[in-house]
Amino acid sequence: MIRFENDYTEGAHRRILERLWETNEEQTSGYGTDEHCEKARAYIRKACDVENADIHFLVGGTQTNTTMIASLLRPHQGVVSAITGHIAVHETGAIEATGHKVLTLPSEDGKIQAEQVKELYDAHWNDTTHEHMVQPGMVYISHPTENGTTYTKSELEALRKVCIECGLPLFLDGARLGYGLVSEECDLTLADIARLCDAFYIGGTKVGALFGEAVVIINDALKKDFRYMIKQKGGLLAKGRLLGIQFETLFEDGLYFEISHHAVEMAMMIRKAFAEKGFSFRYDSATNQQFPILPDDVREELGKKYSFSLWEKVDETHSVVRFCTSWATKKENVETLIEDIQAL
Repeated sequence: MIRFENDYTEGAHRRILERLWETNEEQTSGYGTDEHCEKARAYIRKACDVENADIHFLVGGTQTNTTMIASLLRPHQGVVSAITGHIAVHETGAIEATGHKVLTLPSEDGKIQAEQVKELYDAHWNDTTHEHMVQPGMVYISHPTENGTTYTKSELEALRKVCIECGLPLFLDGARLGYGLVSEECDLTLADIARLCDAFYIGGTKVGALFGEAVVIINDALKKDFRYMIKQKGGLLAKGRLLGIQFETLFEDGLYFEISHHAVEMAMMIRKAFAEKGFSFRYDSATNQQFPILPDDVREELGKKYSFSLWEKVDETHSVVRFCTSWATKKENVETLIEDIQAL
């Protein structure tokens, strides 16, 4: 079985494993205070072009989203998200378990727009009974989205403007950030994201690391006591250097973006093959996630040899599926898939 169902089917990039082995018997301080974490922080600050960014390393995406959101919200507040947002669909109510509601906005492509946020914010405060309702307290987006789509610089700038106007921190989930930034359709840089968001995280688990996410906090008002929140949520890893070493390796010479390019290149090959065969797509994604609409008999035929995700039913005979590439996807496997697509 050749697997295309997600971007964490493989372990970690060889250079990370080598670095972990080389440093295995080093003695360092714990909880992310070691020299490897400090080097990783320096590399990330340089990539973000923000000298005073606070950077923290956590283990996984759900843990990161939960810790970040719970730290930003007051008890009576909720977080604004697209209805398809990861925190609204695929985190088993983790945000709600902290006592905060996810306030969802309709979205066809996984993105939310500035005017939607403003409309929700105004609707809350214009209601004479607003103190009986969950107050919008922050905005959550992801780049790329769950549907593989990316924000443009103008869209993010508009969101930033509204968030400042409404006093809402803007938090970006970057679980697949590398794949979004190297997309041909993306006009954002990591420095742009740092400039336009109050906080975000750089995903490692899905982009070459064994595990780990790097939280970047830009807004000074959000920095105080964040390590307390990490500890309280069970995320302060005693052997913190294991996270620092991975991000040190990914960012010291651009490896993070190099391997992200590979994943997107493989995905574009798959997309081209489906398009040339006449299949349409549910979402216009230029990232490592592709969503062709297939007749169910075709889906079943490809499923004999390939593992991929059933995304949603379109009608009685057609379904949206997801093919997902990664930093480690083998070109020969993609070429084999393309041959089978052409032979359908």
